[in-house]
Amino acid sequence: QVQLVESGGGLVQAGGSLRLSCAASGRTFSSYAVGWFRQAPGKEREFVAAISWSGTITKYADSVKGRFTISRDNAKNTVYLQMNSLKPEDTAVYYCAADDTMRTVVGGPDYWGQGTQVSVSS
Repeated sequence: QVQLVESGGGLVQAGGSLRLSCAASGRTFSSYAVGWFRQAPGKEREFVAAISWSGTITKYADSVKGRFTISRDNAKNTVYLQMNSLKPEDTAVYYCAADDTMRTVVGGPDYWGQGTQVSVSS
């Protein structure tokens, strides 16, 4: 079992940057793949990025490739999402999630955080 808490959201102008953090509890966090998802008002939740337990494999949605970077520090039980060149369409509640493998964390993770709001003004 793992519990996830996101932080770092806020209001930023278009072109700006934010770094989200996902802090996890549980001694086995380093064995989980972790993903970031987002949900904009009136839209379905969508995949943003994922990272393997070791940090050696990453995956991104096409809409964020080249702008967002996912990373992790297993010693700190934390996964990060660095978001650069933000656009108004990036506005959403961002959630981190965890599961055993990259396939399951992308397709349907078991563990979710409560979300953090990111708002990008034009």
